[in-house]
Amino acid sequence: MRHGKKFNHLGRKTAHRKAMLSNMACSLIEHKRINTTLAKAKALRQYVEPIITKSKDDTTHNRRMVFKYLKNKYMVAELFKNVAVKVADRPGGYLRIIKLGNRLGDNAEMAMVEFVDYNEIYNPNAKKKKTTRRSRKKKTEDIVEATETKTEETSEETKTEK
Repeated sequence: MRHGKKFNHLGRKTAHRKAMLSNMACSLIEHKRINTTLAKAKALRQYVEPIITKSKDDTTHNRRMVFKYLKNKYMVAELFKNVAVKVADRPGGYLRIIKLGNRLGDNAEMAMVEFVDYNEIYNPNAKKKKTTRRSRKKKTEDIVEATETKTEETSEETKTEK
């Protein structure tokens, strides 16, 4: 029986599982989005979200606690500099898991794990890229002159009608 066993062991020994989750967390922090199986994605979410919560408060103790899990000083620096700043106002739920279908070889359920704040498609508050038009625009002086001549023509027409 599995009473009180709350996390998925993923068919691995403890050291292998911890190393795999640490590597996946580093890849996620580096690339902001990774593809993996659904079971690993759910395990990764439980592993990474407390780490991100710790990274919101930049203290030496929190950096050492996060380093204990990630084991990569460059990813710790990336997490505290860039990611924590972007998720600072979010109270939790930093990751999104999107199901992708089944893998061709072994029919395993695949999923994409990504940071919620780094996806501009789903985030309506993100800065949108300004598009440029390729048509030529008239200069403001030409527009002013054109409107002045039109107002003069219309005023002359109204005078002749009266």
